[in-house]
Amino acid sequence: MISRRLMLGLAAGVAALATASGAVAQDWKARYPELVYAVVPAENASGVTERQGPWMEYLSQQLGVKVTLRIASDYAAVIEGQRAGTIHIGDYGPSSYVRAHTVTNGGVEAFASMRAVDGSTGYFSVAYAKASNPGTKLEDFKGKNLCLVDPNSTSGNNVPLYMFSKMNIEPDKFFAKVVNAGSHENAVMAVQQGTCDVAFNWWNSETDSNLTRMANKGMVKAEDFKIVFRSDQIPGSPYAYLASLPAELKTAIRNAFFDSPTKGKAAFDRLSDGKSPGFAPAVHADYQVTIELQKFVDDLRKKRGS
Repeated sequence: MISRRLMLGLAAGVAALATASGAVAQDWKARYPELVYAVVPAENASGVTERQGPWMEYLSQQLGVKVTLRIASDYAAVIEGQRAGTIHIGDYGPSSYVRAHTVTNGGVEAFASMRAVDGSTGYFSVAYAKASNPGTKLEDFKGKNLCLVDPNSTSGNNVPLYMFSKMNIEPDKFFAKVVNAGSHENAVMAVQQGTCDVAFNWWNSETDSNLTRMANKGMVKAEDFKIVFRSDQIPGSPYAYLASLPAELKTAIRNAFFDSPTKGKAAFDRLSDGKSPGFAPAVHADYQVTIELQKFVDDLRKKRGS
């Protein structure tokens, strides 16, 4: 039989644990009254704000502190911000995450990646050309202009360079001009405007890609483009926070992400265009193939510089 004294002792213990837990939460909130969340725009600034604004509001509500959006000029800016500790959460591609993990000596940790519509966490690198172009494969574009995206983009730069190497193609010699468009949207627009004949981009499925998002906003017509190359599947794009954040804060961030399809459905659907069932856990070991890809690209750049 449980005595009254034992019951009171148990109740006191539970209360003490609850108080301690609350104190820990308040401790990290005092240390981090504002969290900075950085993204690299794959679309124009207004599109980023429309997509990310509700997401910032949801995260702020769930975490109990202000979450501020920072739209970075490129992946290097996110990496440097996390190295300096001024960006707490970064929205990366696989290659830029690996670069961030390297230059910060493990100072950033992947924790989630968004699932594709079929539940997988991978995506693809594709090359677009105008539908009216007679070329059907990359080899048909010799002497034409090529658009890549960003030096730290996986689908827009690193996978293409790796693939060209396997095809024994030296881009600077094979194409008339190689242009870094800066963003996925810019690369597609360059093809539409004729600045580039072929451009690389990210692609999840026939109904979920940068091209379909641009078409949904009336920027282009999807039927004006065709795919002339598609890569093997790439590991999913990770979200990464600073490794130095308190464990309780990391847990709160992860919970906010994984709970968002139910607790923040409107914000999550805006973020994903309603094309994802939710987030999947991610860890650094998931990106071993990307680490090898990054080493290949770094070695290639060294050779070009020599």
